[in-house]
Amino acid sequence: MKFVLAGAACALLLIGNSAGAQTKPNVGKAVDAAMQTANADEIKASITYLADDKLLGRKPGEPGFQMAADYVIDQLKGYGVKPAGENGGWTQQVRLRRTFAGKQGWATLTINGKTDSLKYGADIFIYPDPVHKEVSGSGQLAFAGYGITEKQLGYDDYAGLDVKGKIVVITRGAPKSFPSSDASHAMDLINLQRNAAAHGAKGVIIAVGDSTARPILANPGRRGLYSVLDEKGVPVVSRNYFGGVSMLGAVGYKTLKLLATAAGKNPAEFLTSIKAGKPMSFNIPASISAGASFDYQDVAGFNIVGKIEGSDPKLKNEYVVHSAHLDHLGVGTPIQGDSIYNGAHDNASGVASLLQIAKIYHNLKEKPKRSILIVMVTGEELGDLGSGYFASHPTVPVKAMVADVNTDMPTIIAPLLSVTALGAEHSSLSKVVDAAAAYMGMTVEPDPEPEQNRFVRSDQYSFVLHGIPALHIKYGARTPDGKNNLNEFVQKWRAKYYHKPQDDINGIFDFDAGKKYAELNFLIGYLVANDPQRPTWNKGDIFEKN
Repeated sequence: MKFVLAGAACALLLIGNSAGAQTKPNVGKAVDAAMQTANADEIKASITYLADDKLLGRKPGEPGFQMAADYVIDQLKGYGVKPAGENGGWTQQVRLRRTFAGKQGWATLTINGKTDSLKYGADIFIYPDPVHKEVSGSGQLAFAGYGITEKQLGYDDYAGLDVKGKIVVITRGAPKSFPSSDASHAMDLINLQRNAAAHGAKGVIIAVGDSTARPILANPGRRGLYSVLDEKGVPVVSRNYFGGVSMLGAVGYKTLKLLATAAGKNPAEFLTSIKAGKPMSFNIPASISAGASFDYQDVAGFNIVGKIEGSDPKLKNEYVVHSAHLDHLGVGTPIQGDSIYNGAHDNASGVASLLQIAKIYHNLKEKPKRSILIVMVTGEELGDLGSGYFASHPTVPVKAMVADVNTDMPTIIAPLLSVTALGAEHSSLSKVVDAAAAYMGMTVEPDPEPEQNRFVRSDQYSFVLHGIPALHIKYGARTPDGKNNLNEFVQKWRAKYYHKPQDDINGIFDFDAGKKYAELNFLIGYLVANDPQRPTWNKGDIFEKN
């Protein structure tokens, strides 16, 4: 990929003398000087304010979120960013609907002509439906492995299995040969339902595939699941609701084993087989009938959108998005006497990083060729909802967005020596990351924690689903002492702080690492904004035709 940088005198130079070596861009003095204006103390100040108790955890629709939004908008104005929301303002309305389970639910299971009741909420539950206050369904059952069809990866659980008009039982997971981001995408709830519907199924039941797990998946209906509605009240973004099937439910391992026994199958055998990448699907001589009722609560949410206009007369009508989520969990169950989930790392630190990116652009006299969008989204903690709505209903033409560089919980708790770029491996963005990291003196590594499924758990995934190459920079494993086990330290940190009230300004921070994150993410976006060619998906990639 050829990069052309604004400013100075000449095209970007890429330096590298061996295959696979990182390339180091010569960005010029003006860009380097602007990057140096990022400030660790300012990052600390922003996190301190956004994670203050008075904001009460920045929950969407609550006064604390509005206070956070007011702070962010004021900062962006100071950096010369222009409003790019709806009707010439800073915001984009996001209509959130919380759907949670009512007290009513029932289910019966018929095996070889014998019908027994399943205890609702213990043996089975139905996922809340944001459209219908009552849901019911019945049908013959079939086991469809992981429920995955990925022909590019040579795997199809539905091969040779007729599920038309049936309810498919699947277990959540992916073959061990799948790359981590591919696996995360394949096991996404919406994708599982969409694939089942494409094969003719009318319902999906997720079965716990671990005999040592709790009897059933924790019922999310107790806390509520969220969707985004359009002006007509139709769900347009959700991480669990898909209108193409009549019902999405879940059962525990005990029920999975019961169904397998009825079909003459051994769970240990077929679960081992599919993990090894060998589909083992089958019909089940059983049928199920189930239903449940739900309640709704609507919440008025919003995204914040700002613009830094590009310098090229034509390319300024295209956009590189820098995103971060502004929301957190609000006030919840007390832990060690504290009930305010401040979200200092998650994601006040990411928002502070975006503010520093805006500052760098403010101090850059000659702007990049493409325009830059600074997007602070709502509802990430509710299922990437604000980003999902922006990616599908942006305040600029959707085809004008060329890439998204997302910042979510950069985990600034140790020096930043290496990074992993979640999602970049699917597109030409990987070359950009290599170049930017080389400039910053960092290395790029594979995801050190693929089991975390981080690729689909933050806002970059929303852009990917709408055909926009995107990435999310996270820490690598390198440490100053050479042990290169930062992920082990992060695991211990996460157990104490992640999604807990203890994630406040009094926790562990390395604000200089925060400065490097901001500089690196800026440079990635800047290089993309100056390249005459848009980022492209890798040929044959699973996201190529999104």
